Amino acid sequence: MHFCSKNKRPEEKSMLDAQLDLSPVLKIIEEKRHEKGSLIAILQQAQEIYGYLPLSVLKCIARELGIKPAKVYGIATFYTQFRLQPTGKYQIMLCQGTACHVNGSERIESTICQELKIKRGETTPDGLFSLESAACLGCCSLAPVMMINGQAYGPLSAEKAVAIIRKIKAAESLSLVGGEAQ
Repeated sequence: MHFCSKNKRPEEKSMLDAQLDLSPVLKIIEEKRHEKGSLIAILQQAQEIYGYLPLSVLKCIARELGIKPAKVYGIATFYTQFRLQPTGKYQIMLCQGTACHVNGSERIESTICQELKIKRGETTPDGLFSLESAACLGCCSLAPVMMINGQAYGPLSAEKAVAIIRKIKAAESLSLVGGEAQ
């Protein structure tokens, strides 16, 4: 019996996210099962599908590949490319490189955290914003700089960063109102 199959034993069912469709990850595993060193590639593709790596997906991968769940979890937590929590619609990446640091990135981060009421590594309760930091975004001429979904913003002040976030929030509010009116 497959751990990820629809016919789960009661103890297995409690360990999985009840509403998560695992068939896409099962397909990936079948395609890559016999490739040596395929775990990272499987995790990458699973994250592309789900947007992050739910615990039930990690357990499914471990069971289907016949490896310990701790090993899969260890790989997923070791590499920064993997996320174990859903991210916001807008992913804010704040640079902490030398040029950004000396130009006030810590104050900007503190102000963003206050504005969004989250800490670095968290997502707002409405799922709109996630905040992360990077050692360097490679935009030193714009220092201090942040990226939101790959778009660079800089040079920043704390006030400019908040204004950008508020503009995104306002646009989201308008699109929600417009979507409901239609």
